Amino acid sequence: MPKSFAGDSEILRSHVYDCLPYHGRSSTDEERALYSRRRNFFQALERLPRFTVRMGRLARRGPDAQGRYTFEQKQVDSLLSVDLTMLSAKHVIQEAAIVAGDSDFIPAVEVAKSEGVLIRLFHGQSVHSDLWTVADERVRFSQEFIDSIRLSG
Repeated sequence: MPKSFAGDSEILRSHVYDCLPYHGRSSTDEERALYSRRRNFFQALERLPRFTVRMGRLARRGPDAQGRYTFEQKQVDSLLSVDLTMLSAKHVIQEAAIVAGDSDFIPAVEVAKSEGVLIRLFHGQSVHSDLWTVADERVRFSQEFIDSIRLSG
């Protein structure tokens, strides 16, 4: 089991792809607090050496027939795919560790592999079987692994 996502390889940069939670004119105190905590978290990540946060956006959908709204992340998968493809095509990376479970990443993984990049997939319990198959190496998250990569202090 590797001691980090990079194993023994040097880390060029860690990318985090996400979006901030809902924050609108009618936000509740709880929603505003969550937004503030998440924004502060992403800002702290960006201050870490060799760390980049790439932000998509949250789109509000609805209301549905019951008057409820749903929220969807937009651009997050595309940002990861574009970065993986670009870094691979420019031969900037030889290995990539991705944390994913969704088949949307398969085309980018295939391009990266065709450029000679080794793809190490880290996943939870639920992972699309085609993504699992296309990856070169696979690591399922366990508590032991999470404890081994946790930042201290």
